[in-house]
Amino acid sequence: MVIIQICVGSSCHIKGSPEIISLFQKAIEAYHLEDDITLAGSFCTGKCNRLGVTVQVDDDIYTGITKENFKEFFEEHVMKKIETERNN
Repeated sequence: MVIIQICVGSSCHIKGSPEIISLFQKAIEAYHLEDDITLAGSFCTGKCNRLGVTVQVDDDIYTGITKENFKEFFEEHVMKKIETERNN
């Protein structure tokens, strides 16, 4: 199970966390990953960035997630992690 936490603190909220949450929900549904991912909100992780939203995937924290780079981020940091877990 991969745990994804999306910052919904005031800074990330202003930078688009509601949209990033929606993109995650749609991707999880499209790839049928409901049993593989727990999606949650979190308050400030202290990693605020000038651009985009902070997202934590298990223990790894990523900053600067935007709707423009979401697909690449999801494939690189979520799908690869799920594939690795499935193969173990």
